[in-house]
Amino acid sequence: MLPALPEKKMVFKGLVTNKEDMNKLMLTPLIHYPLLGGSALITFEKTEVAQRIIEQKEHMVELSYGEELEEIDRCRMRVQAAPVDILLPSALEIRLTRSSRSIIVSELPSLGIPEEALLDKLELFFSKTKNGGGEVESREFLDDSGQVVLTFAQDRVAEPLIARGSIQVLIGKGKYELKISPCVSGDITNMQVR
Repeated sequence: MLPALPEKKMVFKGLVTNKEDMNKLMLTPLIHYPLLGGSALITFEKTEVAQRIIEQKEHMVELSYGEELEEIDRCRMRVQAAPVDILLPSALEIRLTRSSRSIIVSELPSLGIPEEALLDKLELFFSKTKNGGGEVESREFLDDSGQVVLTFAQDRVAEPLIARGSIQVLIGKGKYELKISPCVSGDITNMQVR
């Protein structure tokens, strides 16, 4: 296991049955399923409801709104219900790779300054060798996480920073303790579906 990963609040709702399963992750897929034009995928909470609708096969759906419409103004549509077989992941293996040139900077203060200005300040701070940094090749905010990935131009700059775990950075008029973590990327190496 990696020594330090960025802290992220999570709620684990998986079921662990024994010690061998401790490193397994329970996935609940969000289904995006390609459908033919004119079709809709409807998911019900209870299997019995879906089963009853499928057993009836054809349905008349009222599309008009309002009670007082003349028969000629009413809009109805005849639809057919059919079951859909969806492949879901049953086992997933991910290979994690730790970057030798990148770090994740987290616990950033919310100062109300533009993201670009904050990135500039971080790049300036971490590009100085007196701060343990080096030339910054790229910097980017991770989507909706409040974390920044900094990639250095040379190897061996990231490791000592990661070993420190945190660093005080002067931003504006205040000093802030920022967390430094390794940057880890993952590739799916094996996926089984059912």
